[in-house]
Amino acid sequence: MTTKDPESEHPSVTLFRQYLRICTVQPNPDYGGAITFLEERARQLGLSCQKIEEHWHHDPFEAFKDSEGYIYARGSQDMKSVSIQYLEAVRRLKSEGHRFPRTIHMTFVPDEEVGGHKGMELFVKRPEFQALRAGFALDEGLANPTDAFTVFYSERSPWWVRVTSTGKPGHASRFIEDTAAEKLHKVISSILAFREKERQRLQANPHLKEGAVTSVNLTKLEGGVAYNVVPATMSASFDFRVAPDVDMKAFEKQLQRWCQEAGEGVTFEFAQKFTEPRMTPTDDSDPWWAAFSGACKAMNLTLEPEIFPAATDSRYIRAVGIPALGFSPMNRTPVLLHDHNERLHEDIFLRGVDIYTGLLSALASVPTLPGES
Repeated sequence: MTTKDPESEHPSVTLFRQYLRICTVQPNPDYGGAITFLEERARQLGLSCQKIEEHWHHDPFEAFKDSEGYIYARGSQDMKSVSIQYLEAVRRLKSEGHRFPRTIHMTFVPDEEVGGHKGMELFVKRPEFQALRAGFALDEGLANPTDAFTVFYSERSPWWVRVTSTGKPGHASRFIEDTAAEKLHKVISSILAFREKERQRLQANPHLKEGAVTSVNLTKLEGGVAYNVVPATMSASFDFRVAPDVDMKAFEKQLQRWCQEAGEGVTFEFAQKFTEPRMTPTDDSDPWWAAFSGACKAMNLTLEPEIFPAATDSRYIRAVGIPALGFSPMNRTPVLLHDHNERLHEDIFLRGVDIYTGLLSALASVPTLPGES
């Protein structure tokens, strides 16, 4: 092997080394850099080039707008759209010289998707939040495929529960009694029977929405080290979404009973547990609802009040005594948050700016209420 002057390096070797310098190892591969490199090579060679995005029709961070006006991107519904609509509505109100008896604050808080424990849950306890003297809050909602707009006045409480079962281990060729798997199976069966009961209750009543019942899904199973070894410990994780009218203490006792009925050595613990569900009033005697619904009526918007089926930062705001409504002005739009091909039509987005302009004007004009300084 001989060494050569770097300046006389073969162009193919130079190209090879350039490609090697793009870090494409997990867990943070620079796929964008690799794609750009390959596309440029294709352009130089006069070759056609096509990117294939699995499930997505377009790069989820390109914000591609098709010929019909649909904008495809992660966050187009949940909830970068609302953030920009807030900003544009406030810009419009300021440019038109509006002044209101109340101050409009906008908060941009992290970690909502992973529980908000390092975001809104902490922020509502800080002096900076208390200094806002907030009387009312708007937060995210969901799209509605019909002509109506959904508004959420409460939400289900997330309970992430891990059930752990301990039992006798041994060789898997034997009929071992009192195994961890047997007892865990009993708990799983009890919880899934409850799930089916709630599902049937929802289906049997056309007036019930998903947020009005308690849902649960088995999301994780753990245990075992080999095919031929009966494990001493196994666990199952569940995602409960508890309806706001449920007696939380009684429901926790039900969990305890399911574990006790399965046998000794079966326990449960919470990875997340919210126990302070609140409901924001939705009758015209409430000044905030009157202002919100009145502004919507003036804009000819049809409202469908519901309980939010999942969880948002609103729960932390309501828990400190501040009424909050979840509302994203996206009608005639399929619900695609967290889904492939999440998208929003530009006309719906722009209409949302108009709607928020009217809503903020009405809400910021609510006069001082009893108990407010």
